[in-house]
Amino acid sequence: MASVDDTGSRYRAVASRDRRFEGRFVVAVTSTGVYCRVGCPSRTPRRENVRFYPTAAAAEAAGFRPCRRCHPEEGAASGDGMVGRALALIASGAVDGEGVAGTARRLGVSPRTLHRRLAAEVGARPALLARSRRVQTAHALITRTALPFTEIAFAAGFNSLRSFNEAIRTELGASPGRLRRTGAGGEPAPAGGGATPPPAGWVTLRLAARSPFAAAPLLAFLAVRALPGVEEGDGATYARSLRTRHGCALVRLAPEGAHVALRARLDDLRDLEEVVRRSRRLLDLEVDPAAVDACLSGDRLLAPLVAAAPGLRVPRSAEPFETAVRTVIGQQVSVPGARTIAGRLAGRYGTALSEPSGAVTRLFPGPERLAGADLDGLGLTRARAASIRALSRAVVAGDLDLESGPPDEVDAVLSRLPGFGPWTRSAILMRACADPDALPTSDLGLRRALERLGQPSDPRSLSRHAERWRPWRSYATMHLWNSVAAHPAPRRRTPAASAVPTTEPGP
Repeated sequence: MASVDDTGSRYRAVASRDRRFEGRFVVAVTSTGVYCRVGCPSRTPRRENVRFYPTAAAAEAAGFRPCRRCHPEEGAASGDGMVGRALALIASGAVDGEGVAGTARRLGVSPRTLHRRLAAEVGARPALLARSRRVQTAHALITRTALPFTEIAFAAGFNSLRSFNEAIRTELGASPGRLRRTGAGGEPAPAGGGATPPPAGWVTLRLAARSPFAAAPLLAFLAVRALPGVEEGDGATYARSLRTRHGCALVRLAPEGAHVALRARLDDLRDLEEVVRRSRRLLDLEVDPAAVDACLSGDRLLAPLVAAAPGLRVPRSAEPFETAVRTVIGQQVSVPGARTIAGRLAGRYGTALSEPSGAVTRLFPGPERLAGADLDGLGLTRARAASIRALSRAVVAGDLDLESGPPDEVDAVLSRLPGFGPWTRSAILMRACADPDALPTSDLGLRRALERLGQPSDPRSLSRHAERWRPWRSYATMHLWNSVAAHPAPRRRTPAASAVPTTEPGP
């Protein structure tokens, strides 16, 4: 379901430099004799000069040498799932929050094995990689915010201002003050000079968004599904609560041209990098929209839809477990109906915020709370309640990693849980796991869109036609859903109406 198998779709992934495909294959270039990561910054090779191999070892066995720019032999691109997951966990701050031992436990290996494998394949031990992440976080905060340096050091995970200053000087070659004066890319830094914190406990940042950026459909999708108490959306801005490593946060997002304004209020500034990363993930800001549009525009069915909404994003997830639970709730239920039931669930088991903001008053319950919860009286069937508890137990046990687990592994685990059929798994992969190539072939919204376009809507025909959309089938799905949202079917008063998404397609 989540694999990218054919040569054409793999080449499109390479051309996009989308790092979500790293670890699935490496790309070898016959004209140069080197092999690269999917996200290599070098010029995209000609298609006829490209060969694909499942691992770095396979490419080297075929006579290719590793690229000196992207070092595909190191870590995630090597095909080693453990090393790739280790790098993803370290990038998310796991070492700072859980230590090397805790990170190793999440990977199912000993700390000694983790040290050895990373040192051998990446050339650095976990602690050094974690320090590099802290420096990168600090650099972004120095050049893009007016936060005081003491708060930046704390937010980035340094234990003292002295260690912060030493690390910045050593790894970036300049003092924090000099970096702030020059700003990012040689441009002036934000006003403030590091002396005055943002007002009222809120931090303000700008998140870059590649053009084109179709923000309106993205915000409309989120607004229609905004969960009472947990989210708030009006089509122009979006706000929600987040459960973070050291407490909780409240974020407000508002697109402004080529950027998204992020305002965040956090219990603990050490969670700022995590909040930025999850906000970017939610809005799908890492994708190359030009590469996606170029691929999908080649299909006569999608070409007019892409022209009508260039740069359409897939609404991802800042809380993958929450999204998975809500996907289960949405099985054969209208969007308003699913929103109502999920709101009851959040109202019964969610945690109230000590400082609400607007309509955002609580956190969605975590898996520990729902693993054995009594879900009677919420409007759920017994089967769906059992599915939610099974999902929660799998996450608590560490068997299911919705945030950083490879899509194929997540799909395999979900398939063994009760009530997780193809539609549910595809929807979870698409939004919770940020899989660019998921396709819920049995979705009613897709069927309605295809019928409106005069195309066969059965799953087999859709699967066959969608092969030309790889590796961007999630984006093709969004274009079809968007076409339905732009031309909604009239509401029909029938006994079965509640089983049909009458206002908006999609989970």
